[in-house]
Amino acid sequence: MAKLKITQLKSDIGGKQNQRETLRSLGLKRIDDVVVKDDRPEIRGMVNVVSHLVTWEEVD
Repeated sequence: MAKLKITQLKSDIGGKQNQRETLRSLGLKRIDDVVVKDDRPEIRGMVNVVSHLVTWEEVD
């Protein structure tokens, strides 16, 4: 199964509550944090919610 490497680039300060909670659910706590998650529709949806705060790439 493919994996997604997700990196937080911007702070969640001043963001909406659901965006802050989404970052926490992804396991991101601070700028430059990196997590690797399975490429599933739920994870893609969470990345889409905070797409302006993170970057992602597919990893094998």
